[in-house]
Parts: sequence; structure tokens; C-alpha cells
Amino acid sequence: MTTAELNPLPSRSVFLGVDVGTGSARAGLFDESGKLLGSASSPIQIWKDGDCVEQSSTDIWHAVCAAVKSACSLANVSEVEVKGIGFAATCSLVAVDAEGSPVTVSWSGDSRRNIIVWMDHRAVKQAERINSFNSPVLQYCGGGVSPEMEPPKLLWVKENLKESWSMVYKWMDLSDWLSYRATGDDTRSLCTTVCKWTYLGHAHMHQMSEKASRDMEACGWDDEFWEEIGLGDLVDGHHAKIGRSVAFPGHPLGNGLTATAAKELGLLAGTPVGTSLIDAHAGGVGVMESKSDSDSLTKVSDVDTLCSRMVLVCGTSTCHMAVSREKLFIPGVWGPFWSAMVPEYWLTEGGQSATGALLDHIIENHVASPRLANRAASQKVSVFELLNNILKTMAEDTSSPFISALTSDMHILPDFHGNRSPVADPNSKGVIFGMSLDTSEKQLALLYLATIQGIAYGTRHIVEHCNAHGHKIDTLLACGGLSKNPLFIQEHADIVGCPIILPRESESVLLGAAILGAVAGKNYPSLHDAMKALNAAGQVVHPSSDHKIKKYHDAKYLIFRSLYEQQLSHRSIINEALA
Repeated sequence: MTTAELNPLPSRSVFLGVDVGTGSARAGLFDESGKLLGSASSPIQIWKDGDCVEQSSTDIWHAVCAAVKSACSLANVSEVEVKGIGFAATCSLVAVDAEGSPVTVSWSGDSRRNIIVWMDHRAVKQAERINSFNSPVLQYCGGGVSPEMEPPKLLWVKENLKESWSMVYKWMDLSDWLSYRATGDDTRSLCTTVCKWTYLGHAHMHQMSEKASRDMEACGWDDEFWEEIGLGDLVDGHHAKIGRSVAFPGHPLGNGLTATAAKELGLLAGTPVGTSLIDAHAGGVGVMESKSDSDSLTKVSDVDTLCSRMVLVCGTSTCHMAVSREKLFIPGVWGPFWSAMVPEYWLTEGGQSATGALLDHIIENHVASPRLANRAASQKVSVFELLNNILKTMAEDTSSPFISALTSDMHILPDFHGNRSPVADPNSKGVIFGMSLDTSEKQLALLYLATIQGIAYGTRHIVEHCNAHGHKIDTLLACGGLSKNPLFIQEHADIVGCPIILPRESESVLLGAAILGAVAGKNYPSLHDAMKALNAAGQVVHPSSDHKIKKYHDAKYLIFRSLYEQQLSHRSIINEALA
């Protein structure tokens, strides 16, 4: 017997958000105040081989179904209470044939491996070639495509896997594929197409006056661009392979869940499903309207509040999302993307390709790591918590004026997976300055702190660059796994010099996805209204008032900026020698 049958009162409205990250599929259920009722996750498989990183859509769907069933069970939510579903996912590229079966995108020929993962850098050469054409669409992605976007990846498949290329019936961003798998409707999201496929969303600006949400015929593709870069065949059949119709995030798709998908997910057929978002953008939707007490007193209007904020979605990588009412072209920063996150606002999207992944890399490749991991496990704390405590003790033992000063002779450029913004150099390399023969846990703690600082200086560079080009960012909001680390957040507040609002609910990406379901189920008139109702602020972390800390970070920031300049100089010296 279900909960609903036991309870004769009107059933509550619950919204389900699904987020497929790099390593797992997660599901979360939220009530009408945006409170998390329960969540669950299920791991997903990943294949890494040099620059190639691949996944399986079949495996991901199984993981999604497992996570949804577990979350419903843990939250004690019955299928009739779920009033809407939204999907968010990494911006990975999915290939399926006319039957919807996977088509391999792998050198291995393994038919399971039909997804090129967002972080895959196989298409660096293709990205360079595409950028050499200087197409007008490129001004809407910071002046050039990144190898993490879809056109270079598509070109790579066409040039290297001809059989796969001829078999593919639909190329889809992962979050669009999830909503397609759930509803049978292959309408694409303005979020995915605009941010990752060079679709010009502002072609639909005139349609905003039409009150009814609907899917719109795709009029924002630049056919000349696709033909020029060698992918003219994707224009065929009104762009059938890459998206014939698009919709604003949260638009209801098809007739909701199909009977097959409903059975697999343990939900009711017909449950509304909203047009999807990329995971980072869902994080933005999940936090951007979180109001702290001071906001209501100081800001003139909602628009001012929204446009003075930047959301940091900090996971494996970090995305930096800011919105504006007017379009701002910022060299080296993706966008301006119209209605790609909040309808009718232009989105600017900065990013760092490896942040959580970089901290893991630094820690796991250190000789002291196994010892530290064992101690963390026996104390039932995270390795981060253990390292934070080691740093506190070190600061006390050495009479350091403050924890940050422990890294006075260690400097890190965190570009271990290239620089996404603001220098937009996929060939940039990481730098660690200040190494010795010390292999102790204390030395690992210093490396960890210097890495956090390097990541935060990168965020400061992005914020300063955006503000120099028209933004007025004075407040950060942070969500994602790394935002749960107090040292990571405090260093960012001190280094960037802005207060950081943390959300009440730590699962912001899941909340953002659930908001899509709430809008699709007509529980709110618009996405923005749903954000206002369901976003809520938690703790606010302020920059230190100690001017010595500011002076110290200003000095280290100058050194940070010089590390990339030195790298460019070294590059040209070597190129000249090898010429």
C-alpha cells in the first residue's frame, strides 16, 4: 500500500530533480518550500584513455532509475506526489541511431561507449581549426569554441570514425537526451544548444511576448557556420540530427513521462517533465535568488540583486555564472548566452576545467596520501577536514600570523587541464613553484592550501575580467561539493574580496533540476517565479577584515598572474629553439 493510500488528505506536491555528474547520477525530492526531503546517488562508469573520456547512455539511464527509486524510498514519497521532474547533466555529447540505440564514439569500437564526456580534449586541433574561420557566431562564446564544446567533437567524429558518423540519427547533449529518453520528445533546451552548440538563442527574443510556453522551431542555427567548418550535413532535414525545435528551460515536454520510462523510474506515466539544463546552470537556478537578510535592505530591485551576483558551481570543475540585462561581450569568457539559464537574461559563463579534480590529483599523487586516507577513514572524517586541521596546528606551531601565510613561498597556477577562462588557452599547463624534498603530511597540507589559493586567484581573475567588461559583481554564491569545505570558501571570500552566500539546501543542482519539473507541472507561472519561491540562503561567509590578509593575497595574486606570463615566454623561447 502506498503512502498516498494510507493518507486520505490531499497529497503534497513534491518535485524531483535528477543530476548526472561526471561520476554519478543523483536524484533529489523537494517540497513546495524548496526543502530537500531525500536524495540518493548511483555510480556511473567512465572510460579514460589519454585525452579521450567516454561514458555509456545505457549505463547512465540504469543509474538514474536506481537513484530515483532509492530517493523516493528514502524520502517516503509516493509516485502520485511527484508533480514534476527536471533533468540536469554535464554537457557531454550523446550519439544514438534511428532506434535510439547507442552508436560508438570510441576508438575502441565498444558500442556501449556512445558519449564523449564534457572534459574530453580529443578535439583541440578541430577547435583551433573552427576558430580560424572567425565566424560571427564565435563572438557569442568568448571569441572561440573550446574543445569541450560540441562542434569540435562532432568534427572529430566525422574525421576519425566515419562509420559511426554515418550511423548517428541524433546527436544530443546529455541532459537533452535524458529528457528525450523520459518523454520521447527530442525538443532541445536553449541552455544546451546556446551554451555548447553555437545556437543563437536571441533569434527567439521576439517570441518572449507570447505568453504561452511552447517549443519553437529552431531558427537560431547559423547554417553558414556549419557548412564552413565542414559539418554542412548537420543542416539537412531542418537540423533534424542536432535539433529541429528548442524550448526555454522548464517548458513541459511531450505528454510527460512515457509508460516505459515511468515503469523504469517507478513513477506515474504522464508526470510532467521540464526541458533540461546543463548541471552547472541548474546550480545557478538553484541558488541565484537566495536572499540574505542584508540583500532585502540594500538592493534597489530584484534585477539589481540578480545582476550583481556570480554563482560558483564548484565540483570536478568550477563554472562561474553571471547574468545581465544587456549583452556583454567578454574576451575569453563564454557568452553572452540569451535565456540559457534565467529566461530573458544574458548569461556570462566563466570556468575552471579542473578544481575538485585538481585537488584530488594533488592529494592522491602525494606519497603521504595513503597514510592520510587511512587516518581519515579511521576518524570517520574527510581527507579535506584532516588537512584543514593539520593546517590549523601548523599555523599555531609556527606562530604564523594567519593560516594563508603558511604558503608564503609556494605558488600554484591551477591550469592542469588548460585554462577555460579568462585566457581561454587549452594548452596552458599547471605550475607548482616552491617544492622541496619534504614528503610529509605537513608538506601535502601546504600543497593542498596553495592549490585552493591558486583556484581562488583564478576566480578573482575571472571576476575582475568580467567587471572590467561591464558586469558589476559584488557578491558570490557557491554550491557543489567544494562549497562544503569551509577553508575553500573562506579563502575565496578573502581572495576575491566578496561575501559568499551559501544556500540553505546543499544540493543546489538537484534543486535547480527540480525547479524545472515544478515549472513544467504549472506549479509556478515562470522559472524566475519558481526560483524566488524555492531558493533560500543559508550561511553568509564574509572576507576577513584583517588588512594584512588582503595585502598578503594581493601580493600572491601578482605572482599568480606572472606564472602564466612566464609560461608564454618559456613557450616562445622553446618554439624559437625548435623552429
